[in-house]
Amino acid sequence: MTTTPRRALVLIDVQQQYFDGLLEIQYPPHSESLPNVLLAIDAATAAGIPIVAVQHSSGEGAPVFAPGTPEFELHPDVAQRAAEDWKAVTKKFASIYADTDLADWLRRQDIDTVTLAGYMTNNCVLASAVEADYLGFTTEVLSDATGAINLANGAGVADARSVHLTLMTLLNSNWARVASTEAWTVAVAADLPLEGSDLGSSAHAGSPNEPLVIDAGVEQGREGR
Repeated sequence: MTTTPRRALVLIDVQQQYFDGLLEIQYPPHSESLPNVLLAIDAATAAGIPIVAVQHSSGEGAPVFAPGTPEFELHPDVAQRAAEDWKAVTKKFASIYADTDLADWLRRQDIDTVTLAGYMTNNCVLASAVEADYLGFTTEVLSDATGAINLANGAGVADARSVHLTLMTLLNSNWARVASTEAWTVAVAADLPLEGSDLGSSAHAGSPNEPLVIDAGVEQGREGR
């Protein structure tokens, strides 16, 4: 029997810091992901799904995410939609759950499924999905309402597209159910859970003995699994 998910939509760090400068989201570009964040907000509002707005703080005077600076603020398009019943969370670690009251609040609301939209795929989205596994929440990630940046360090180089697509595949193999915003809104309207994969199925599909099939719909956000 299919169980109806009890969802909350969590907007991770949709702050001005990610729309310009060193940390500007590169893939999918924020010109594409932000409209999907707004679509998710509208769908959640229409369905009566609780919404949480998370902002990262690096502390007063920090070079990034400093409270009191324009970069710390939510993007204006998100701020304009904010309602009194939204829960506001300020975090200082990558995970939305670390050293915040969010997990307790979700349990009090009888939430079992957390839908993540926002930034960045390669940091806070990943960390939050991983910690949710331990906390017992089902995680959904909206692949076209999140985004990554280009990375280079002593371990190697990875462009934002590769980072994002790889992490979406990784998350869908174990820690989350990954879908486009469109597929999620359909599931919300029908009170259905998203379909996902698992580590065994993903390993089998990726086995050297199996033909590797790449569905372009995943990259373009049309694949709901």
